[in-house]
Amino acid sequence: MAGADIGTMFGTGGADTFLGLPAADLSALEADAVILGAPCATPYPTVGPYCAGAPAAIRREINADVPSHENMDFDLGGIILEDGFRVSDAGDLAWDADASAENRDRVRTAVSAILDAGAVPVTIGGDDSIPTPVFQAFAGRGSYTILQIDAHIDWRDEVGGERWGLSSTMRRASEMEHVSAIVQAGQRAIGSARPADHADALDWGATFISAREIHAAGIARVLDAIPAGGNVLVSLDVDALDPSLVPAVIGPAPGGLTYWQVVEMIMGVAAKARIAGFNLVELMPDRDIQGIGALTAGRIVCVVLGLLARAAR
Repeated sequence: MAGADIGTMFGTGGADTFLGLPAADLSALEADAVILGAPCATPYPTVGPYCAGAPAAIRREINADVPSHENMDFDLGGIILEDGFRVSDAGDLAWDADASAENRDRVRTAVSAILDAGAVPVTIGGDDSIPTPVFQAFAGRGSYTILQIDAHIDWRDEVGGERWGLSSTMRRASEMEHVSAIVQAGQRAIGSARPADHADALDWGATFISAREIHAAGIARVLDAIPAGGNVLVSLDVDALDPSLVPAVIGPAPGGLTYWQVVEMIMGVAAKARIAGFNLVELMPDRDIQGIGALTAGRIVCVVLGLLARAAR
């Protein structure tokens, strides 16, 4: 039936916020976790703001296809937000495709406000450069391990003179004093990295677990590389998932991770350490097929929220 969706049937279809959660004011936060839409940070001139519509698309699909955060979620074994865990949605940040430095400042300032309020930032983007200002917001707040789940390693120093773009996020993270370890899971196929970039990452101490290894041997080595009891920033580029699940990315390649491999990886991190922040990038709504990529991204965000709620308990 044209126009029908299960969310409307059960009362949440058409909500403006993620799963109909309360809207947040960054200047007066009262929440344990905050969803933040970051549509654009540093687009390369050749591709432009290719993911700017992603936060809205993710909210739209999850609200249409998931009836309520108060209903049973079988991926989590209960409702998403247990024991009064408070999550709010701060909406989308303003952006200007011709003002990358200002875009990054907005992301960094907003994430800092969430952290100052004692909440966990859950950032949904948006182009692949958004993790850089997200990571910067954690400076001076402790020591962090980054778990990057991505088809690409993002260790270029620059591309066309741009040092803050999508190919450089892990290189920039490696230069931050508060980043003590980088674990990178899911790389496959060909990206922008050259052999020298890969060598630089290894020399710095980054740990790589490829998509091929995960398919062959599971996620154990990923979790073994996460320090027990530490603070972890989980950075998910949705091109880590197979194109059958998320076709809407800038550089699709066969052999990607499954939904359960990604979810169980994040669940394993939550069981071993503290998820201090989560960000998701690269969904391209214009390339999506029946919203399946946005829905998959939204489902992963639901799992993250549920894990944060259970960790708080």
